[in-house]
Amino acid sequence: MKQIQFIGTTPTALIDLIDETVKNRLNDLKKHLQPKEPNVYLSRNDVAEMLQIDLSSVHNWTKKGILTAYQISGRVYYKRDEVENAIVELKK
Repeated sequence: MKQIQFIGTTPTALIDLIDETVKNRLNDLKKHLQPKEPNVYLSRNDVAEMLQIDLSSVHNWTKKGILTAYQISGRVYYKRDEVENAIVELKK
């Protein structure tokens, strides 16, 4: 095991230096880690209104696999972020 000698450094100054370094590392970590946003669920009517389409189009897009539907007790919902991600950019 290596030994490190601190010459001219008091134990208090060393503790302060370690504390400051740990705080800086934690602040850097906090900047990169954001809390996960909860899922927002939309009904078929909400999706149709959001995309300005008919309910039949929502149904057809679900059957084709363009939109992913989730069901709870006979009710159908869509995740908002998945609906937004289903919209693709057109290549010119």
